[in-house]
Amino acid sequence: MTISVDKLSDPAVRAFVRAVNKGDRAAFRDALAPGATMSDDGSERDLDEWTDREIFTSRGRMDVESQSDSGLALVARYSNDTWGEMRTAWRFTVEDGKVERFETGQA
Repeated sequence: MTISVDKLSDPAVRAFVRAVNKGDRAAFRDALAPGATMSDDGSERDLDEWTDREIFTSRGRMDVESQSDSGLALVARYSNDTWGEMRTAWRFTVEDGKVERFETGQA
């Protein structure tokens, strides 16, 4: 069972997931704070390169299974055209209503 994007607790995380699932680059950038950073499986990544490759050009999608820590931690089935589907964990740092950092990796 998945959680509807509209039911995600944190508004910034909700905007992030909605933008990913719609493939909306402008909305995605709007969900991020200036200078936002990220890591994948514990390795720092260039946010623009990673999101272009893993989300936008490969049609990434997050189907959220659970949320915790007031909506700042998610477990989701993530899928894209490159890797197929995998169970992933996402951790967000939010400041002033924008995602400052996200960390993702296999759950």
